[in-house]
Amino acid sequence: MDSNTEPQASTSGSTSTYREAAALPLPSTPFYSVEYPGRVKPTSVPEAIRTLGGQATLDSAFRRATSKAESLVELTFRPDNPFSHPIPGEVVASNAILLKVVKRKKKKQTESPEDVFIGEYTTEAVGIIPKTIRFRSLADYQYQPDVEDPMGKLRMSMSAMDVEAIRAYRFPEEKADYMVPANSSSSPPLPPPFSTSDSDFEMNLDPQLMDVSKPPPVSDSAMRSNLRLFPPPIFSRQTIPQVYNFKANTASIVSTTVDEETGEEKKRLINRMRWKGYGPATISFTDTAVPDKPPQNVEAVRAQVDQRILKMLEAFFNDRPVWTRMSLFNQFAPGEAREIHNSKVLLPLVCYVFQDGPWRDTLVRFTYDPRKHTEARLFQRLYFRNANHPIARPSVATRRQDRSATNTLLEHGVDKDLERRTSHIFDGRTLTKETAAFQLCDIEDPMLKEMIEDASDLRETCDERDGWYSTHVFERIKAVLRHKFFSLLDGHIATDEECRNLLATHEGSTSRTMTTSRNAKLRSGKHNMAKGALRPEDAAALRLRATLDRNAKNIPIQR
Repeated sequence: MDSNTEPQASTSGSTSTYREAAALPLPSTPFYSVEYPGRVKPTSVPEAIRTLGGQATLDSAFRRATSKAESLVELTFRPDNPFSHPIPGEVVASNAILLKVVKRKKKKQTESPEDVFIGEYTTEAVGIIPKTIRFRSLADYQYQPDVEDPMGKLRMSMSAMDVEAIRAYRFPEEKADYMVPANSSSSPPLPPPFSTSDSDFEMNLDPQLMDVSKPPPVSDSAMRSNLRLFPPPIFSRQTIPQVYNFKANTASIVSTTVDEETGEEKKRLINRMRWKGYGPATISFTDTAVPDKPPQNVEAVRAQVDQRILKMLEAFFNDRPVWTRMSLFNQFAPGEAREIHNSKVLLPLVCYVFQDGPWRDTLVRFTYDPRKHTEARLFQRLYFRNANHPIARPSVATRRQDRSATNTLLEHGVDKDLERRTSHIFDGRTLTKETAAFQLCDIEDPMLKEMIEDASDLRETCDERDGWYSTHVFERIKAVLRHKFFSLLDGHIATDEECRNLLATHEGSTSRTMTTSRNAKLRSGKHNMAKGALRPEDAAALRLRATLDRNAKNIPIQR
């Protein structure tokens, strides 16, 4: 048989001819489709687009190079209501063809008295559909809180960006009206389809569902909940039902209060595990009186702490009235120091804290005022920043290794516990840490110790910046300590001769800068010169000058 011969078949004496379908070109014009889970009329297409977030949202979702978060489309049946729960939809790839179907009707003349219409259908492929938005999640419960509630008004004001309404909001008085009569005037309106106006939702509901009778009226004695449970600001996109296993909160207990005016007894749930502040008493340098006892809430839990460690702390503060946290923790074994740090109550029971001034962030014994004793100058704290100090926190594994190494007293011939116990001491030759924060009494370098113990140039009254030292003496101490500390960071030990030359070179050049910078009045919480840090521009100038001097010494002289 010839390949061009058309196949033929006979049926009931007649001959039918089968022919191959003609090849039609497929237009490459892309179209995008949305499988809208609702009834959309030709006139309600703009409203359907609005419930999907608008045309801009659809364009962004269908864009080719979009992330998964941007390709998610939310369908909100009540776009103007922020409490409406949306239905999540996803943009998926599809290989569909968009067909245009045209139906023409023509009248066929027959002998019957009634005319008969015969339909003629024509189809045409107009493009392809590479992407489709599909909604496969069930519509969750729809929420309609009381729109007259102050919280509801605040939420609507935030959606409308009504600044005046947001600023005028005030927290209403708390009432224990958790149950109110069901026919109360404050009852929130019922959500659709029980709403009085259903025209806005006719587009999304089947007509057969619109004829739903209203629920029967409730009796006057019935009560309803008035817990004012508002929906969250953002709904979860988890569409798979979860087993909640609701259980009573073990941290909630029933608390009973009595109104002093009416004598009415009220019960409510409170969280017995709520955070309680056990911080130490804190004062500023300008406060005239110092605390003589711990705060009341701290004193109430005195019997719950480790009494042995508490007595040890009291003994240390009797021997030395002012400590830094590091110097105090170094007096204890690692386990005891960890107990003091974790308890949050032991330290507030024995000391208070200065928040500024020469003794900033130090622990001071109750009733002891370092501003009235000149020997307290030895407890002043010097601190300056190290710009090269790593900010990244060590990993958990590294901290565990350090902790285990600290607990071992002898490892490879090096006493780790001794190194930890002396980390707060500066001797000018050993670098124990990368952050410079020392009390003057913990500095054992001979040159610095001689300058610190010299009582020939002290103030008559304590100063907020320099404590009991004069400005000249205190700046010299800081300059020598800074030079020796950063020299250790650079890998060499600074000699006393270097420090004397440094003081002679920079004493005149920095005196004017120091005088100018000290004319500004200190403010609590701002740049605190008592920490020992220069202003950023002064510190940068000193570092640059030191670098140039160091490089000049290393450059060989050519003759």
